[in-house]
Amino acid sequence: MEKQLLTIEETAEVLSLGKTKIYQFIKDNELSTVKFGKSRRVIVKSIEDFIERGICGIDGT
Repeated sequence: MEKQLLTIEETAEVLSLGKTKIYQFIKDNELSTVKFGKSRRVIVKSIEDFIERGICGIDGT
């Protein structure tokens, strides 16, 4: 089974960005998360959608 949720650190690694930038994208509702107690996980589907929006934004479609 593939992972459905990633840590902030894992998300930063996947997107080749820093953790601060990931938290900013979360705050701006660009990435969706779920929270378990004090732990926050980023939903993999929201990362895929985020990447797709970025790709579409680059080529103008």
